[in-house]
Amino acid sequence: MSTTDTGDQDPLEGSIFYQEFLIEKDEILRHKWIESEKAGYDIGFEKALIDWMLRHRSCWLDRRRKEREAREARRFRSS
Repeated sequence: MSTTDTGDQDPLEGSIFYQEFLIEKDEILRHKWIESEKAGYDIGFEKALIDWMLRHRSCWLDRRRKEREAREARRFRSS
């Protein structure tokens, strides 16, 4: 089976890991925009990435984990 036989669907589309990556990337880009606005110039993705990872990533991951656990608990209670 060739790759054209599977249609246009991206195999990563359904991956939870890829979805989480995209969500995290969006957070970094949002941080880049905010910090660039404060600085008055584009700080660049690499600087934004490092700054976000050092200042915000651990809290962000904790919040994501708590949100996921709360969703799973609600789903379990409604079952």
